Amino acid sequence: MARRNDYSAEQHSVRVLKVGERVRHILSELLARQEVHDETVSASNIAVTEVRMTPDLRNATAYVKPLLDKREDDVVLALRQNTAYLQREVAKRLGLKFAPKLKFRKDESFAEADRIEALLRDPKVARDLDDDE
Repeated sequence: MARRNDYSAEQHSVRVLKVGERVRHILSELLARQEVHDETVSASNIAVTEVRMTPDLRNATAYVKPLLDKREDDVVLALRQNTAYLQREVAKRLGLKFAPKLKFRKDESFAEADRIEALLRDPKVARDLDDDE
């Protein structure tokens, strides 16, 4: 029996974004309150910058950035080791039929933004940009 989809494509994508944002808030709250009983996680201030959900809401990829800390790989590894606890807590607070499976990844967007900024500050690029005006 085929399932009837009551959402339009636009409504579905908005729902995916809203659920992703709720998951991000829940994870941020858990990490800010240091509810994860792991020494590496508790010792770091971790920002959850984005959570991307799959369209079926069964998988979530959380992009994290340790603040004021250069041990990004250690923090991501510690979060991966505590995934079961974090999934349980997200499931309790989210209230969906299915709890999303969490994956944690380093947020590379800040490094990419710095790289682009450095390219734009390059004298050769600045010269080319000035010629257009």
